[in-house]
Amino acid sequence: MTHGIRTDTHSPYLDGGGNWRDTATRYALLPLRVFLGVTFIYAGLDKLTDSAFLKDSGSGSIGDLMRTVRDSAAIPDLVDLALKNPVGFGYAIAFGELAVGIGTLIGLLARIAALGGALISLSLWLTVSWATEPYYYGNDLAYLMAWLPLVLAGAPLLSLDAALRARRRQRAGGYR
Repeated sequence: MTHGIRTDTHSPYLDGGGNWRDTATRYALLPLRVFLGVTFIYAGLDKLTDSAFLKDSGSGSIGDLMRTVRDSAAIPDLVDLALKNPVGFGYAIAFGELAVGIGTLIGLLARIAALGGALISLSLWLTVSWATEPYYYGNDLAYLMAWLPLVLAGAPLLSLDAALRARRRQRAGGYR
């Protein structure tokens, strides 16, 4: 008699079975993936469609934003680099966010997309939101931490990565 303690070696990751807790564990990263993917797609599209943002100067421009945060940034040299071509930097961030968001949402090259998201969040934390006090009011650090589980785990379920992996296994005729 085991008195409710599991003594088997059952793993839901190997055979797809298990109880609701096992299922919840398997799908635990999916809400995070959807949230980050949709948010970064929205952020990229918002920047690309904002006529004021992609300008060297003026209210709401990437250039003015970078000049505003330059002296309070943890790494002012990173801001100086952006200021060499603020419009190009704005496009790079917008397209980067879009690529990261799409890759994360559909689960294609998910670990690489998550790493890109983490790097974008890190660069924004070290520049734009570094001076936010208290630190937990700034969201870029929280986004950086949110990306890390996806960097580690990728998108093992409901993703193009998983579909491609299953297809490769099928072609190889077994498990790898």
